[in-house]
Amino acid sequence: METKALKDQNYLFHSIPESEWARLLPHIEQVELPLGKVLYEPGTKMSHVYFPTSAIVSLLYALENGSSAEIAIVGNEGIVGISIFMGGESTSSRAIVQSAGNGYRIKSSVFLEEFNRSGPVMHLLLRYTQALITQMSQTAVCNRHHTLDQQFCRWLLLSLDRLTSNQLNMTQELIANMLGVRREGVTEAAVKVQKAGLIQYSRGHITILDRAGLEKRTCECYQVVKTEYERLLPSKLAI
Repeated sequence: METKALKDQNYLFHSIPESEWARLLPHIEQVELPLGKVLYEPGTKMSHVYFPTSAIVSLLYALENGSSAEIAIVGNEGIVGISIFMGGESTSSRAIVQSAGNGYRIKSSVFLEEFNRSGPVMHLLLRYTQALITQMSQTAVCNRHHTLDQQFCRWLLLSLDRLTSNQLNMTQELIANMLGVRREGVTEAAVKVQKAGLIQYSRGHITILDRAGLEKRTCECYQVVKTEYERLLPSKLAI
């Protein structure tokens, strides 16, 4: 694959200047990311960092009783494995593929070496991390103060922003795990949104029919997150 075509598949790749990109390119490995694949578990040392392209990865926090809730999602705008360069090497969350697709990975040791050069890659990743923290914080606020209907619409929009199509393949059980609610709650929210003519939902297959309508129906949390990503990760090279 041509270098430009590869870089254009992930925002962070696209934003890395050529000199830094030349050092990383030999270490980039393409990987398939099937639905449900776990990229890391809580407390485990990460061997690689991942850059999704057509897949979406959910960052989940799991409780001792087996229940879980999503704290953030990562798609073609970002990287999975920020604890590698933030100094922790491991994290208390789980990373699992919520929408199947492809991506790339780089060995953690190689990527950390580039980060420690304290150049453009470091500044780019710190801005991305701030945007990701905003998403995590806003998710916590949204889950506490807004209706499940609004949360469901926010989740759909965030997922849609990270896909190249208007379709998602997602079971009710997986959506319930992401939102930290019962399956019945997801069913009720999906039916409401479908009756409003915003989506078509059948057997885990979701087609977005009216994106503008979804944006009107959701809470302010979606726009807060979107604005912060656009502010911190503008469409230009890292400097």
